Amino acid sequence: MSHCRCCARRLRSALAAALLGTPFLALAEPFQIADIRVDGLQRIAAGTVFNYLPVQVGDTVGDGVSAEIIRSLFATGFFSDVAVEREGDVLVVAVRERPAVAQIDISGNRLLKTDALKQGLTEIGLEEGRVFNPAVLDRIEQEVQRQYFAAGKYGVGIESTVSPLERNRVAVRIDINEGLTARIRQINIVGNQAFTNRELLREFSLGTSRWHSFYSRNDRYSKPKLAGDLEALRSFYLDRGFINFEITSTQVSISPDRNDIYITIVIDEGEVFRVSDIRLAGEPPVPTTEIFPLIHLSRGEVFSRKAAAESAERISELLGSAGYAFANVNTVPELDAENQLVAITFFIDPGQRVYVRRIQMRGNTRTRDEVLRREMRQLETAWFSTELVKRSRERLQRLGFFEQVNIETPAVPGSPDQVDVVVSVREQPSGNLMAGIGYSQAQGVLFNASISQNNFLGTGKRLSLAFNTSRDTQLYQLSYTNPYFTVDGISRSFDLSYRTTDFDRFVGADYSTDVGRAAINFSVPISDTSNFGFGAAYQYTHFFAGISPLAQQFVIDNGSQFNDFFITLSYTKDTRDTALFPSRGTWQRLVGELAVPGSDLQYYRLAWRGRQYVPLTDRYTLSLRADVGYGDGYGSTTDMPFFENYFAGGPASVRGFQANTLGPRERFLNDPVGGNTKVTGGVDLLFPPPFAGDAWRTVRLGAFLDFGNVWWTGSSRLVEPTGLDLGEIRYSAGLSFAWLSPVGALTLSVAQPLNAKDGDDEQMFQFSFGQAF
Repeated sequence: MSHCRCCARRLRSALAAALLGTPFLALAEPFQIADIRVDGLQRIAAGTVFNYLPVQVGDTVGDGVSAEIIRSLFATGFFSDVAVEREGDVLVVAVRERPAVAQIDISGNRLLKTDALKQGLTEIGLEEGRVFNPAVLDRIEQEVQRQYFAAGKYGVGIESTVSPLERNRVAVRIDINEGLTARIRQINIVGNQAFTNRELLREFSLGTSRWHSFYSRNDRYSKPKLAGDLEALRSFYLDRGFINFEITSTQVSISPDRNDIYITIVIDEGEVFRVSDIRLAGEPPVPTTEIFPLIHLSRGEVFSRKAAAESAERISELLGSAGYAFANVNTVPELDAENQLVAITFFIDPGQRVYVRRIQMRGNTRTRDEVLRREMRQLETAWFSTELVKRSRERLQRLGFFEQVNIETPAVPGSPDQVDVVVSVREQPSGNLMAGIGYSQAQGVLFNASISQNNFLGTGKRLSLAFNTSRDTQLYQLSYTNPYFTVDGISRSFDLSYRTTDFDRFVGADYSTDVGRAAINFSVPISDTSNFGFGAAYQYTHFFAGISPLAQQFVIDNGSQFNDFFITLSYTKDTRDTALFPSRGTWQRLVGELAVPGSDLQYYRLAWRGRQYVPLTDRYTLSLRADVGYGDGYGSTTDMPFFENYFAGGPASVRGFQANTLGPRERFLNDPVGGNTKVTGGVDLLFPPPFAGDAWRTVRLGAFLDFGNVWWTGSSRLVEPTGLDLGEIRYSAGLSFAWLSPVGALTLSVAQPLNAKDGDDEQMFQFSFGQAF
């Protein structure tokens, strides 16, 4: 009878093993495990198998445990076959490992990078070094197809092959035929009555093929882009009073040859609603007289969701500046559908007023904490202010030491009225080894260089050593600036320089100068964005006249060696959002320099430079710039020395013209002499490159229009033409490229003069580069 029960138990075990698709191996009578042995392992460690086994040495087991062991090991996905046996008191687990993926080869992919495709395969379980699961085969083609569909390649063909290799390994090969990229042939909007299709499609980033599609890729369908366009369409209507606007359906169809895409959007515009009333609710912690001017909505005008959202944001910023860091301002509309009216209630929940417990600095491995802290306008133990935090971030960005500045304000755990201010920076090279290269038919290749450290030893002090080894100029300059000479932010700088200039090679004029200069300057902050500067300088000049009649006459009238003493005054204002590639704000500087009475040469110079950055969109910035200068003599000096003249033309002036060649020329010799009056400027449309990623932080493209010239208004008859004639302004247009590369800054421009005249020296291509460290 017991024998039959034993047979029955074995029969049930056999049936269970058969249902699991595994061979049946009986364990016979229950026994206590004295040892466990695993057979058939090649790559997988025995310890890994032991971790998955439901039994261990010392357990008493019988036939019923076989199915459990087999089920547990199969669930790992490591094995294609599992058997359980008994040898005396030893439990024997025999396994057959699945093959490992030795290599994955992808061919035919031009649009998508191999690394991106492999990343997608990793997410579905296919990766080199991992166990190969045959069930993944069907998903390989689906995953690769998904990535290509997202890129608009709907005609892609994919074939995957698995080849066995030695040592229980396999090679996976994926052959891709990308086919043609599907283009948007038509976008049709149905149900619009108040606006035409053309007006609505202007809000879309997607569109049919245009001349710029190779750059913008607007004709390539993307589901995320379409979702963004639908939201833009919804915002367009809501900002114009169509509160009940709905998108009832969206259909995307593809042509049989998978080359053309048709998009149909069905909408229900609804009625236009006007504002009937504006109310405040909640507990405003500031007077309502300060809040209502921030609400840019009026009774009787068409409702705008954008205006309502921006009004709520301005109220939040006001509360944040008053210390209410966690204030919530919600816009609650009350609709009167019968009369098409809406009453807007701004519900204000200020929360608790908070103060800053601690300011933490992170990421500044080279720059000292005090350099960052002295720029902070938000202080510890003071009431929190979003405005002060914003100003602190802008000041840190304008230092030029950091590639990126982020400020977070997390709440202090367990304290409802405290926050920490966490400043995270990503440092960039503050040292600079600059080299400039240019080429002209007259001067050939030119080279100059300078070495500087704007954040010397992490102290924020600036140290610079410059030298110029071009054919026309030799410059040796040492300068030092301490931006915080006093704790109040007064800066002090020293400057020593020696320059020899051969004007024959500089502009083709036959004279030269040797100039030594020593200067000290101070700068006093007026506000967070402006400062007043003053200084004094001594300058020794040795002038060498060649065959130039203008130079010879100057020596006869004034001599050839001069000792001059200068005082300088300046005003600087900087509201740019960042020192590198700004997108908004203003930079301007006014400088006056006077050679005081008692100097051998008595003259003065006034110069103003300005830059305005206006964000047009998130990607495009309009830059306006102007440089104006004027100088003249006084006392015993009739005119400003002509070798101190302003020059125009070249990469930093009017591109498309050779550097320093515009303006008046010396009579008889026709050499450029510059002018005592200068007006230059330009308009730039700046934008990041079309490719994705963080490239916009280091690369900027531009289209520009430059203008300018210099004029001579002095008394010398050896210079022509004389007088200020704005009709002589030169214009040029072109394209620019700037890249803050790992090996230095690279700038390049291609410009075409628009009104060049006989005698002008044109130079279409100009560039310079530098090495950062």
